[in-house]
Amino acid sequence: MTKTRYLTGITPSGTPHLGNYAGMMRPAIAASRAGDVENFYFLADYHALIKCQDPERVNRSTLEIAASWLAAGLNPEHVTFYRQSDIPEIPELTWFLTCVTGKGVLNRAHAYKAAQDKNAETGKDGDDGVTAGLFMYPVLMGADILAFNANKVPVGRDQIQHIEMARDMASSFNHLYGEHFVLPEAAVDDNVATLAGLDGRKMSKSYDNTIPLFSTQAQLKKLIGSIVTDSRAPGEPKDVEGSALFQIYQAFASAEETAALRQAYADGIGWGEAKTLLFECIDRELAPLRERYNYLMAHPQEVEAILQSGAQKARAYSGPLLHKLRAAVGLRPLTPASTAATPKAAAKQGGAAFKQYRDKDGKFYFKLVRADGGLLLQSQGFDAPRDAGAMIAHLQAAPQNLQDAMDNLQLGDGFSLSDVQLALKEIAES
Repeated sequence: MTKTRYLTGITPSGTPHLGNYAGMMRPAIAASRAGDVENFYFLADYHALIKCQDPERVNRSTLEIAASWLAAGLNPEHVTFYRQSDIPEIPELTWFLTCVTGKGVLNRAHAYKAAQDKNAETGKDGDDGVTAGLFMYPVLMGADILAFNANKVPVGRDQIQHIEMARDMASSFNHLYGEHFVLPEAAVDDNVATLAGLDGRKMSKSYDNTIPLFSTQAQLKKLIGSIVTDSRAPGEPKDVEGSALFQIYQAFASAEETAALRQAYADGIGWGEAKTLLFECIDRELAPLRERYNYLMAHPQEVEAILQSGAQKARAYSGPLLHKLRAAVGLRPLTPASTAATPKAAAKQGGAAFKQYRDKDGKFYFKLVRADGGLLLQSQGFDAPRDAGAMIAHLQAAPQNLQDAMDNLQLGDGFSLSDVQLALKEIAES
């Protein structure tokens, strides 16, 4: 059965809040469990650089967002979960697409036009403060999508234009160089839940009215206690319409619980009691998620291993695709195709490869073996295959990581650290 490929980007630009969870994270994670879909989720850290030049904030937010999605139930075994900057094919494809995209198309991008309009209102030059990153944002987004030939991209209505641009880029490239890309489609859900914030307006970081998703119990209780309500006293009937407290409760409660609170409003429940019910309802769902989140935040190396493993899965698709695209645009060896060694053939001639296995002691091992059979590197035993895979990903991500990992590794007889690092570099390049 052919699966529909969905791709979702998450920009690490701050701490997620209840509105993010109820409106996007929870339904997206539930949808990822369907058997007829293939899901790619990525942390759009390149995109974060357009608006944020604080390195520590970008790095911290990347960890927070990754830990939040994993704690909320995203299963990296069932989806491809990776960090955008770990996929070198994306910036390369961005350049290919830049060369087939008209500047006039980018002139019409909503974000660029909004920046120009704002400058016009204040009497500034239209491009004042506009970086090339902001202007080129749609091309990078197109590369995110087309590097994996995604069929569907869940977006809000304000993002439909970017999907249309990605379709134009794909069509232009296909017209010039042959059929390489499928044309992506926007998947718009008009029923996305929008939660009210502490002041009754839409919950948003720009309004500073959010409830962070993984607040402590004490913080959660305090923030819920600060939700704005009207002056009606206990015993006076209250309206559910326009009540931020009721709306948030509805997003976390069952249908029966929601009906009961609706009746309690009509019967004149006190605001203090209603806020207690809301706290208990939210904490019931988030407490186990919070525990997992706190664990991941305290163990960033586990999050890193998951992202590196996801990058391997993602590059298994983007790598071969970009190899074809390079050849399509003319970036290929000068030797005739019949005599040029393919990457696979080159690997057989002199490359090295990782071999994973389970030994009689029940533990999981890996070794790095040269094509001639020489043992370059042998691991110690791991309790789970995932741990062994994470170590392999760690080494492949950067050969310089080898020195720090030697407590769990042993060099093969006659080989040095530099021999192994060279082999790791050749694997990465091939």
